[in-house]
Amino acid sequence: MAHLLRWSRRDSGGHRPFWGCLPAAKRITWSAMGTQQSPLPVAVIGVGRMGRHHARIYSELPQTRLVAVVDADIERAQTIADQYGCEAYASIEQLLAEHADLAAVTVAVPTVQHREVASKLLERGIATLVEKPIAPTVEDADALCKLAEERRVVLQVGHTERFNPALRAVLDMRIPARFMEVHRISPMTFRSLDVGVVMDMMIHDLDIVLTLAASELVDVAATGVAVLGRHEDVANARLTFASGCVANVTASRLALKTERKMRLFSEEAYVSLDYQKQYALIIRKSANAEALAEAQREVAGGADLSDLDYTNLVGVEELSMDGENQADPLTAELTDFVATVRSGGRPTVDARAGRAAVDAAQRIVRAIRSHRWEGLTQPTVV
Repeated sequence: MAHLLRWSRRDSGGHRPFWGCLPAAKRITWSAMGTQQSPLPVAVIGVGRMGRHHARIYSELPQTRLVAVVDADIERAQTIADQYGCEAYASIEQLLAEHADLAAVTVAVPTVQHREVASKLLERGIATLVEKPIAPTVEDADALCKLAEERRVVLQVGHTERFNPALRAVLDMRIPARFMEVHRISPMTFRSLDVGVVMDMMIHDLDIVLTLAASELVDVAATGVAVLGRHEDVANARLTFASGCVANVTASRLALKTERKMRLFSEEAYVSLDYQKQYALIIRKSANAEALAEAQREVAGGADLSDLDYTNLVGVEELSMDGENQADPLTAELTDFVATVRSGGRPTVDARAGRAAVDAAQRIVRAIRSHRWEGLTQPTVV
């Protein structure tokens, strides 16, 4: 089996095809090699807070076979390996030496190590899922994108919120976004203090806003405050797109409660989405168009409609979640990743999407650093 899997990542010219970029007739996929029913051998590099969840889910999915976990803390790696019945290694070199048939790997190491670790996998033609953000800088993200494209290997980014069932239902509606209001706030956990709240938390919403806007980001205005360290703990950004769409995005890790919400406005509908509750509702203008038109005529004629119940003029409905969308976001993400490896399709969140989110985040941080407060001569965020 091992020699077949290694061959399946190369075309007849000896080049590894970029799964999703080649025409269907030229792709050589796991299913084409007769392995459609065989679980893919997978591994997880970095089994801290997020990586251990990846290991758990891979061990449970019928489509995958968790063969190893890797962590610089070998005791931690061994604990996870014992729990899920796989091997433990302290280095990626050990992993690659012992498992030449690896099909896919999750990289869940600290962000500053993403480029170094993912590059070693991409060089070997191994499909890679990198936890968000794809890299700490646009330059590192560009390097990973280039390598994946040159080696023609799947590179997916772990923007797990994209697989939230409520958001998936909204995306399926293809509503043209005109204005978005987003809040992602939580109490301080004292994790990820090596980066600011923009790269730590807001990055989720930047990926989503860029997806919904589907237009070039042309202007960024932002402000933020550092309270516990050198980096911003609270931030607000106003993003303007070439289409005219505007998004107001707020993130805080100093709140007294957890809240993750988005409101989306367009000409025909208003959507309210709660990521935490995985719930969304929509108000459609067209649901009661005749009553709204009549109300408009009466208002134009000077009628007093103060006794009218406005909610009777619009259609309010809860967005339905189909069976596929009901899986928890991380399970849905890994299932999608495995399906991409098998089919040769394009990842739902590809490397270019991950790069775009990092670019937006860096532009926001630069705007925060350049902001000047009255009475202060030095920036409060570095």
